[in-house]
Amino acid sequence: MIDLSQLLAKTSRTFALTIPYLPEPTCQQVKVAYLLFRIADTFEDAVGWPRERQLEALEEFSRLLEGPNGEQAAVIAERWVRDAPIDHEGYQELLRDTPFLLDRFFALGTAIEPIRHYTRRTIEGMSGFVRRTDDDGLLRLRDLSDLRDYCYTVAGIVGEMLTDLFLLGGPELIGQESYLRERAPLFGEGLQLVNILKDGDFDVREGRSYVPPQLQREDLFALARGDLTAATEYTLALQAGGAERGVVAFNALPIEMAWATLDRVETDGSGAKISRRQVAMIVHRVQRALDRDQPVIQRSPVHPSL
Repeated sequence: MIDLSQLLAKTSRTFALTIPYLPEPTCQQVKVAYLLFRIADTFEDAVGWPRERQLEALEEFSRLLEGPNGEQAAVIAERWVRDAPIDHEGYQELLRDTPFLLDRFFALGTAIEPIRHYTRRTIEGMSGFVRRTDDDGLLRLRDLSDLRDYCYTVAGIVGEMLTDLFLLGGPELIGQESYLRERAPLFGEGLQLVNILKDGDFDVREGRSYVPPQLQREDLFALARGDLTAATEYTLALQAGGAERGVVAFNALPIEMAWATLDRVETDGSGAKISRRQVAMIVHRVQRALDRDQPVIQRSPVHPSL
């Protein structure tokens, strides 16, 4: 029996930790949505494939989101795995289990359309960046605006989709809607920038260059901090708006881990990570703040309603 939680654990340490905090049905919706985005990421990162094969796979995946067709999904997934675009066993398993994941997706009811909409938007954006890679598969971002466009494509759109799902499952948040939507893309951008700073040396070895040559390192850190501040405000707005405890924890934990990672990378350079002990301390701190009905993050000004 295929277990979506195990697929999560094999493809993302952070989200495998945070998604289980979400209440149902939001938990299942986000679990499925995240794994769909991971499939698109796998093709966008498939530097071992020629550019035309990456684009073909992204288009095939987009078509599979149109409606249930298990037979077609099985044929396409088998072809993907036979010519695996990446060595990572977890991602190969995810590609092999695409038909099962799509079955779960088409069982999500009212969440189907927002998840399909945002997944297709990120597929379209990724395809644009894949077309720009050189003959060696290397993507070079030109400037700060180009970097932000890339971060929006692969992460900011995720923030917008999650906001839709939170509002779908939490009508009490309607009063915070505009505040949340304004900050949602910055939330995703901030997490992506931290990953870019953390994984910079590895990305270059893998054929990716996400830091534009003219961009100063301190400017990138400043942008990431500004984005994480917006992400903090987003989470405090959820808390002030009466979102369920698990929704607040799901958002607070990756922000706190991103703040801690950013501090480590600034001190120790690319490749630095926070320890499991630090992660455990962050989880404890967030849970204690929720128990005491205190602002769940303290790294930026408190939302005025808290």
